[in-house]
Amino acid sequence: MVEFFTETNLGIVLLILGQALLVIVPLLLALAFLMYADRKVWAAVQMRRGPNVVGVFGLLQSFADFLKYIVKEVVVPAGADKAVFFLAPMISFVMAVIAWVAIPWNEGWVIADLNVAILYIFAISSLEVYGVIMGGWASNSKYPFLGSLRSAAQMISYEVSIGLIIVGVIISTGSMNFGDIVNAQKGDWGLFNWYWLPHFPMLFLFFISALAETNRPPFDLPEAESELVAGYQVEYSSTPFLLFMIGELMAVVLMCALVTLLFLGGWLSPIPGLPDGILWMTLKMAAVFFIFAMVKAITPRYRYDQLMRIGWKVFLPLSLAWVVIVAFFAQYGAFGGAYARWTVGG
Repeated sequence: MVEFFTETNLGIVLLILGQALLVIVPLLLALAFLMYADRKVWAAVQMRRGPNVVGVFGLLQSFADFLKYIVKEVVVPAGADKAVFFLAPMISFVMAVIAWVAIPWNEGWVIADLNVAILYIFAISSLEVYGVIMGGWASNSKYPFLGSLRSAAQMISYEVSIGLIIVGVIISTGSMNFGDIVNAQKGDWGLFNWYWLPHFPMLFLFFISALAETNRPPFDLPEAESELVAGYQVEYSSTPFLLFMIGELMAVVLMCALVTLLFLGGWLSPIPGLPDGILWMTLKMAAVFFIFAMVKAITPRYRYDQLMRIGWKVFLPLSLAWVVIVAFFAQYGAFGGAYARWTVGG
């Protein structure tokens, strides 16, 4: 039986398909409850109840919304390019899903254990911009087109600082494999061995850049209702709109996973002696998502010129300077080798 799944073409295909479903199905179910949690946090900050009708404590509200989007009519603007109009949300959704093949949940629990996993994630996240641009252009309307241009400029701008921050982690580890990065954070000091401590300033920069990269408040300027109605999504309804929303939320959860893997030790236990495992990975991602939700609830929206100024005049110089500092510390073994934890090479 084992030989069928490891030595035959059909078995290998079925094995890969099973692994993919084992990741995607729980992830999609988790998205429904994360959306519920996001709305509950927002409601609690504003001293109201939030979703509380559909299901026990309103837990099925996200599934009711999903069903609503499925059964609604798909409206296509008369002047839209129909092929591109429907292709755009598919690209956003597919790009958000396939990024998860390189995300490990535990030691060895990953669909594709790539040596260049970070490069793969960075490439996929860059391609998500095309879905946004195509959606805005295909609608044949000024508002979505302006929203798509604004979103593309925002995403590309903050990808630069995210990339440079990740370079600092790569220098410390000597590898672009997520498993190596997590294992490099092992130690007798538990959570004090994780990269959040030596790379402490970059943790905040990475988190804020992740907010801008995923169009989350206070940087949801492509969807600023007072200026652009709903940005590149304004002409979309029903299932195509749902695909955009799922892709955007999945990108947020992906950023939670990256923060966890790069700075918070991934699946490692924070307390020495306790076993490592997927539970820690899940709890850390949930904690990071809670911070995402709190920022959405308590922070006012930035102006677009402020957003771009922060990205290019603050984050880019700081992240570039940090790469030089980390390289210097790693080369000369500063702070007891905290910046030189090479797991591969010399």
